[in-house]
This record gives sequence, C-alpha cells and structure tokens, in this order.
Amino acid sequence: MPSNYVQSTISSLYAGMVVPHDIYNSNYSLLLVPQGSILSQAQIERLKKYNEGTGKIYISAETDRLLQKRLEVLSKVSPTKELEDQTGYTDISQETIDMLEKVAQGESVSHLELTAVSEELSHAVDVTEPSVILDLVNALASADEYLQRHCVDVGMLNGLCGKWLGLPKETVDTLILVGLLHDCGKAVLPSKIFSAPRPLTAIEFEVVKLHPVFTHGLLSEFPQVVQLAARGHHEKINGSGYPDKLFGNNIPFMAKITAVCDIYDAMVSRRSYKPPNSPFKILSVLNSLRVTDLDDELVDMFIHSMSNEMVGKQMELSDGSIATVVTVRPDDLEFPVVQVDGKTVQTDSDLSCISLHYDISNVKM
Repeated sequence: MPSNYVQSTISSLYAGMVVPHDIYNSNYSLLLVPQGSILSQAQIERLKKYNEGTGKIYISAETDRLLQKRLEVLSKVSPTKELEDQTGYTDISQETIDMLEKVAQGESVSHLELTAVSEELSHAVDVTEPSVILDLVNALASADEYLQRHCVDVGMLNGLCGKWLGLPKETVDTLILVGLLHDCGKAVLPSKIFSAPRPLTAIEFEVVKLHPVFTHGLLSEFPQVVQLAARGHHEKINGSGYPDKLFGNNIPFMAKITAVCDIYDAMVSRRSYKPPNSPFKILSVLNSLRVTDLDDELVDMFIHSMSNEMVGKQMELSDGSIATVVTVRPDDLEFPVVQVDGKTVQTDSDLSCISLHYDISNVKM
C-alpha cells in the first residue's frame, strides 16, 4: 500500500463528510469510498457491516490529519447534555415527554399541568442568552427524541421571536405556551408513522394533517388565542395550508410566528429518514417561502435576528474542518463567510456547513 495511507476506524467517519481521498478496506484490497463522495449515515452503517466486521479502514494521512484535528476541536466544546442540564432543558423535556405519553394513552392532561411546564420554559427563555438557546435548538439529537424536543424547541424559538419583536412579556409567555403545545395532537397518531425510516406516504400525510385539529381539541381549557394559534400553524399565506385553508390576515398572528419556528426546528432536527439541515440552508429555505407560505415581515425579522446570533459561532465544514462564522450575507444565506485556519473563506456547495453545534459524547475513534 502507498506510504501515505494509514489504518483508521470506520467510526472516525461522519455523515456529511466530503471524502478528500479514496477510502479502502481493512487490508487495502478493495476501494470502499471514492474521492469526492459525500458520506451519509446510512453509508457509514453499511460500511460497518460490509467491511468484514473489523471496523478498520485505510485512509490517506491527510484525511487522518483532518479527522484528528476535528476531534481535537470538538473535545473543547461543552457537550450538549451538560448544556441542557444547566439551562433546565433536560427537566422541561422530560416533563414534556410525560405530557405527550399521557395524551397518547388517552389520559387527560390538566390545564394546570401544562401551564406549569410552560412557565418553566418561559423562565428558561428569560434567563438564557439567545445564543445558548440556539445551541440547544441546533443540537444534533437522536431521531427518537424528535417530538418532545420539537415541542420544547418551538416554544423557545417562539419566545425568542416575541422578544425580538419587542412584544409584552405576557404575549411572549403565551407564544411560548403555543410553541410547547402546538404539536401535542401528534401524540394521538400512530407512532409508526413518525418512526418509519422514509418520508411519509400520501395517505400517511393526510393522517398527519389532522394533528392541528386534534391539538385544538386537547386545548379546550385554554384561551381561544392559544387554541387558534396551535390549530393554525400549518396554514399558509396563499391559502394552500391546512386544516382550514386560511390565508393572509385571516391566519392568527401567533400561528404565523409558530409556522416559521416550526419549519426551522423541523428542518434542523434529525429524523428517522433524513439527516439534519444546516441552519444556513434553513434560512435560505425560509427566505424562499416568503409571501407564498409565510409572513414576509416575520421571515425577514427571523432571518436578520438568527443571522446576527450565528456570527462568532463555530461550525463544522464538509471537509471536517472547524470554522468560525464571520458574516451571513442576506443575498447568500446558505453559504456564510467563515474564518478557518486564519483565513477568511466564502463557503459554497463544495465547502458547506454540516452543523452549528456538536455533541462530543457521540464522537468515537
């Protein structure tokens, strides 16, 4: 084998990695991954099964150096679990799990119970820096945590939007409550719909589209503003949404805010059938939905505020390097300008953001 190749492990690879040089099997007799490939988690799992059960691969010394540097940088980042414990996110998430399990089992959840969880979340939003809240939302959690994390995340994002808009605290707290409860109707749907390792079928999607109606019914003890905001978070400005085909100013204001936050968190989350999107890709998508799906002024506010919070954060690039966000250009939201190895670089489709937050507890060598 060439002298510039070294033995490594399949577990050192990561989803989204752009392979800089060919990767070979454990005895360098078979090309496994050609140069330039973009690895998915499914491909990595197949490699583990196919590569003679050894877990060993041969990679170029340059690839090994990049992977080692990546791990060194990640080791200095505070693990997600620690951050979640410190901010109260862990306890709130567990209480949300308990709430959703009760709903799924047909048990009633009292107005007082739900309000208590919402008040805890409101306090967390009050005392936590927006930058830290975004770290929590952008965390690469496992797919099976999706629903409860999504409810908590949208609650926090709703709260941030309320603050960014300068709304009164009472209104911000109501937005947080709406975000926390907006998808509770999903808990009564068959769990296999959400755990299937593929996109929804047309029939399954029609079933899922009923969840705002179920949510509305579950919130009968809450003020009408909460019920209607939760029911309307999938309505679209052009009237093509669901369940009521509302359009324009007929859509409740809080539903419009929740719609933006719901899309952001859904896209940044890992699902059973897809990897997470980078925050910058999501901002670009949100921008494309202005006027047709989402309120354009709210989208502008969200993009501007999120872009400001992302400046200075570390991000992982598709070549394995770690960069710092310098600026997010309004005319090129998907590809921010970053600093890496002392150089200012414009990212692009060949050198893009993989994630804005890392959990080193899942990094193995």
